[in-house]
Amino acid sequence: MLDATAHPITARWPATRPDRIQLYSNLTPNGIKVSAMLEETGLPYEPHFVPLDQTTTPEFLSLNPNNKIPAIIDPDGPGGRPLTLWESGAILIYLAEKTGRFLPADPAARYETLQWLMFQMGGVGPMFGQLGFFLKLGGKDIEDPRPRDRYIAEATRLLNVLNQRLEGRDWIMGDAYTIADMAIWPWVRTLIGFYEAGNLVGYDRFTNIQSWMERALARPASQAALNIPDRNG
Repeated sequence: MLDATAHPITARWPATRPDRIQLYSNLTPNGIKVSAMLEETGLPYEPHFVPLDQTTTPEFLSLNPNNKIPAIIDPDGPGGRPLTLWESGAILIYLAEKTGRFLPADPAARYETLQWLMFQMGGVGPMFGQLGFFLKLGGKDIEDPRPRDRYIAEATRLLNVLNQRLEGRDWIMGDAYTIADMAIWPWVRTLIGFYEAGNLVGYDRFTNIQSWMERALARPASQAALNIPDRNG
């Protein structure tokens, strides 16, 4: 088993429980979805709040050379060997396979779930994030409306795809809550919340998504994840 205290990242974020999964994250959509998964599974873990301006430090880069949160160290990885892992989608798949939860065992359903996970990774996350950049972050002062309008249109299209999928379903895969739901709801929450894009994308007409969001946010693990890691911890 890996002694997490020996990893270079712990020089800046010390591990007080090195026998547990170490989570290095922030309260962003990608961070929240991994915290939600850890809370749902009940796996013992120790969260560390990583300010976004510290993801380029040598300590963080020693764990994730792509300088993005979240990242984990699991001292008890496959075969009992330690595992370090980054990319939130990969972490969700890993935790699902480690616990046998939130990813169907049936091969066809498993691949369909992964399909919707990739829908988030390749579409929802990047497109919603770019729209947020042009609405609330550095791009808001750019006078040319075309970049913003492009991302409004694409975010709206993606919401329509999701809304259609949820017709007659409680969750993306039907009756079962999966990592596909966990990957997407934090991004929808940020789009209509922090980014304040609800009116621009016509969120009021996506009634299936609204009901799905209510169900997702009602889960105790989801509520806990909204504050993990503690930014003051």
